[in-house]
Amino acid sequence: MENKISVLVIDDEKNFTEEIHELLQNKGYTSFVANTARQGLNILKAQEIDLLILDIRLPGVNGLDVLKDVKEIYPNLEVIIVSAHGDMESVIRAMRLGALDYLRKPFRHVDFQIAIERTHKFLDLNRKLQVMEEKNSLISEALGAKIERDFIGGSKKIQDILALAMTASEFPDTNVLITGESGTGKENIARIIHYASSRKDNLFCAVNSSAITESLLESEFFGHKKGSFTGAINDKKGFFEVTDKGTLFLDEIADMPFNLQAKILRAIEEKKITRVGETEQIKVNFRVIAATNHNIDQLVSEKKFRLDLVHRLNTLHIHIPPLRERTEDIEPLLNHFVSMFSVRMNKPNLKIDKNVVGTLKKYHFPGNVRELKNMTERAVILCKENILTPQDFPVKTAGSSTDGMGNELLTMQDQEVKLLRQALKDNAYNQKAAAETLGITRDSLIRRLKKYNIKIKKDD
Repeated sequence: MENKISVLVIDDEKNFTEEIHELLQNKGYTSFVANTARQGLNILKAQEIDLLILDIRLPGVNGLDVLKDVKEIYPNLEVIIVSAHGDMESVIRAMRLGALDYLRKPFRHVDFQIAIERTHKFLDLNRKLQVMEEKNSLISEALGAKIERDFIGGSKKIQDILALAMTASEFPDTNVLITGESGTGKENIARIIHYASSRKDNLFCAVNSSAITESLLESEFFGHKKGSFTGAINDKKGFFEVTDKGTLFLDEIADMPFNLQAKILRAIEEKKITRVGETEQIKVNFRVIAATNHNIDQLVSEKKFRLDLVHRLNTLHIHIPPLRERTEDIEPLLNHFVSMFSVRMNKPNLKIDKNVVGTLKKYHFPGNVRELKNMTERAVILCKENILTPQDFPVKTAGSSTDGMGNELLTMQDQEVKLLRQALKDNAYNQKAAAETLGITRDSLIRRLKKYNIKIKKDD
């Protein structure tokens, strides 16, 4: 990334601030800590701080009041809220006051590092947006600061999609269904619609429908009353309720259990929900944007998805074509990713050989833009010279199976299968441990094993 950011941690727990201070310094960040709001504000006056990590509950003062004051004085300062209390209303208020992210204590170091890196990336991209003008884009710079900038390209297909997204943003109560293969950028389009709409100041809540266990789905969506089932130790708001006046993004909607679909449909139609264990209805005002990489019509014909729910979600349909069908976008995407990763990896003078784009255009890209992004990051990391060549991109193109020196070229899918097998082997085939090694959830690991038909065998 560009310049290492400076971080201030304000938390009344000295053990916590010392631990985070050491972790940040080990990662090369400039770190400051304070155990009171007054100490923290004094540091902000004396130092240039890029990121504030702020506890919601501080001695003698509400952390949200501190957040409000800080954002008024330092509007460009990004803030991550942390709290040991699962008070979703406070979290929502913090987001509305300008917080960028939220972490609940206790959290794993890996989750904290991901949040820091995500914020660092956001800051880098925000800085770039201030010094460069996006070409051939229908997205304003203000909107660009809210979303991933990976959805770019000069093809007519991309421009048509962006135009349709901007049209959708003008009708904040209209539900949208986004279809397309994995890695095409469906969530990016959903964020564009939300942040360009009148709902932009309220919560955008992204939910992976396939990542929630079936036994908890109803509670997660509708909330529950304390004591309504084993483990319900507190009242809890569900996704519909916390996204009141905002946007609920239902990713992988086709993987939602069939028996829950009727309740989801009713909530969308009536804009009323009932928490598990209660009888009183609660009015909610949310917009639904759903996405899937499946053939939804086929699932309907197979009685795996409700037709009436499709009709309710599909008021406006946006389909994102795979990268192989818009190869003219490969070059601007590649330039964007190389620029981003070369700065991040401290290789600012990295150039691209003229044959790279031609090679990539012959590749099928089963993982689409996400695959190109990961592939480029790998190429930048491993590149030993100041120029990227076709040999830096491990793709198997039509009619070619080696790199010209007898070495087999693996597709990204082949590499993923290899990584999955190795992680399982290294962790004695313990799925939870293997998932942690890969930095994914156990449910995500299981879906990948099913996708690639990988059997759990000791001789695998």
